[in-house]
Amino acid sequence: MMVPTAWIVGVGLASLLSGQALPAAQAGGPQPYAAGEMLTYDVTWSVFHAGEVTATLTRLEGDRPGTYEVITTARSQGFVSLLYKVENEFRSLFDSETTCSKQIVKKINEGRRHRNTRIVFDRVQKLAILDESDPTKPDQPPKHAENEIPACVADVVTAFYFARRQPLRVGESFRLPINDGAKTYEVVVDVQAREQIQTPLGTLPAFRVEPKVFGGLYKRKGRMLIWFSDDEQRLPLRIKASVAVGTITGTLRSVSTVTPDTSASQ
Repeated sequence: MMVPTAWIVGVGLASLLSGQALPAAQAGGPQPYAAGEMLTYDVTWSVFHAGEVTATLTRLEGDRPGTYEVITTARSQGFVSLLYKVENEFRSLFDSETTCSKQIVKKINEGRRHRNTRIVFDRVQKLAILDESDPTKPDQPPKHAENEIPACVADVVTAFYFARRQPLRVGESFRLPINDGAKTYEVVVDVQAREQIQTPLGTLPAFRVEPKVFGGLYKRKGRMLIWFSDDEQRLPLRIKASVAVGTITGTLRSVSTVTPDTSASQ
């Protein structure tokens, strides 16, 4: 049994676009998120509690002005952790105005799979530059790859922050290019309905959206639904993925504010 953390973290949006640029992300308008925002999710696999995911947003200063960093962690817990232990951390940098991704660093520890990955999105050269190694195999040469990208792409984490800046309307859709170090793929996100959903934060109105994948970053097939709150924050209240191993659901448990860390990522 394998619980795919890419889905758990919500990066199921990460199966996506061709060579288009990101549409305008409401530049100049109020942003639905702010530095210090911390989102905490309970994750279930079928009927089992599977773990916890957090996403913490900070604004970097110093040599990286105008840059947000979002640190996303995924930890398996309880019964599921006995079957398949997950301890992952993603650090993503993106432009605070355009939501274009600048870099993502991933430390993946899933069962026996261990990867350290860094992807730099070079807007000048229009390249995604990937370097990846297995920390358990220090004698194995690291992987290096360079792939063409459009002038602006999202990574598998910043896609959610891009989506939160969209004017969601039932019956409409939006597109975005996402890159995870190889080919750039396209996703079309359909806004399907406005619903009331029950969460630990209360019963809230939300837009239900579904990413429609063209191409794919992952071999696994499945379906994902996301509920964004119908308010100024556009919080991802619930993320539900139906995959081969069952249904994995991330439900927003809390929204809190932490002291911003202004140090740049290494």
